[in-house]
Amino acid sequence: MYYKESHTLILNNIARFIDLTELEKQKYLSLLTEIKVKKKAFLMQAGDVTKYEYFITKGCLKVYTLDEDGAPHISMFAVEDYWTGDIASFMMKKPTPYFIKATEHSELLGISRANYDLLFQEIPKFEKFYRILYQKSLISYIQRSNHGISLTAEERYIEFKSKYPQIVNRITQKDLAGYIGITPEFMSKIISKVNRM
Repeated sequence: MYYKESHTLILNNIARFIDLTELEKQKYLSLLTEIKVKKKAFLMQAGDVTKYEYFITKGCLKVYTLDEDGAPHISMFAVEDYWTGDIASFMMKKPTPYFIKATEHSELLGISRANYDLLFQEIPKFEKFYRILYQKSLISYIQRSNHGISLTAEERYIEFKSKYPQIVNRITQKDLAGYIGITPEFMSKIISKVNRM
């Protein structure tokens, strides 16, 4: 069976955790919506109710909140082969505190809440897939929170650079500073120092 590139990417992602028959693959793909987001456009803004669980097939997006002073605090960058969204807003149908903005022209596949529920009825093994996906997401969140407390800004940058080499050169220094939790000026000094090491 021939699949277009975006469909191959998501099916390969799923195949890491569950096996699907050809019929199940076809059914799953039929439940997805193709979404395009231009660079600097919002996929989602604070106050919206998250309508989809998103899988990125092309591009780069940043997920962030704003503090009282309007400064962004970036919680993650999502590139090809990543899932993103706000699971709490998606599941509870409540407004999200997050913004998701494209830093590059991006293409995604989304599954709506109605289709998500239908998917579990029609292909129950997807419950295992999403359980693993959410567990991995939770573990990543806990590790990031712990590292925010226990690591210096320089150590957080070095870890980010080694853990996400496919992302570090695709984001601005300002956005990287928003992720590390420091000013862009301090970020510049850290990058210079690390590059000299």
